[in-house]
Amino acid sequence: MILAAGLGTRLQEMTTNKPKALVEINGVPMLQMIIERLKKHGFNYIVINVHHHAKQIKEFLNNNDFGIDIDISDESDLLLNTGGGIKNAEKFLKGTAPFLVHNVDIYSEINLADMYNYHLNSDNLVTMAVRERVSTNFLLFDDNNRLCGWRSYKTNSEIISIKKNKYNELAFSGIHVISPKIFDLFTQTGSFSIINEYLDLAKNHIIGAYIHNNKDVLDLGRPEAIKKIENKN
Repeated sequence: MILAAGLGTRLQEMTTNKPKALVEINGVPMLQMIIERLKKHGFNYIVINVHHHAKQIKEFLNNNDFGIDIDISDESDLLLNTGGGIKNAEKFLKGTAPFLVHNVDIYSEINLADMYNYHLNSDNLVTMAVRERVSTNFLLFDDNNRLCGWRSYKTNSEIISIKKNKYNELAFSGIHVISPKIFDLFTQTGSFSIINEYLDLAKNHIIGAYIHNNKDVLDLGRPEAIKKIENKN
């Protein structure tokens, strides 16, 4: 699933008349970049959620054949945030196979097939791509790479799901693999954050880390990040 419904407010005038998903990087829309990466790594079916300028994304998909099956999870009436967006796509995603979720504005060098297989070989309900990097918000993991909480240095607050003597602070990279049984476990409805849901589920279920310190990730939700990745390529 590609999360592409966001308003893209950090991109300022770039998203006044177009959705963030169609902002171009060296002439290629973000959405196209992610579709092609998923296809390259062996994924053969994609769900894309839409809200902001939803019609433009639908037209873009109708006018481009990516050689892969794609369905739209329409949130035109109400933006459902990350958790609500995933839950709303249950009819497309619920089955026997885990599914990968990828933010549309994330550039990464992670081998997505390797990450997916890592999840398959674990007992995780969810596997989150995380790494050591400078941030104001961190997920807290124990030495077994199990999610135990969240900490914000920006607001000087934290949420502890599992109490431990020490935690490893890792930053989330916007990519996660989810077992479909999560649809029977969601505690929230409407518009909600998937991180808050994970912190609640972590009390009784294993939310694991896929650590990729040697693989670069860049949040393209900021104009300066787009310039950086354009110069890199």
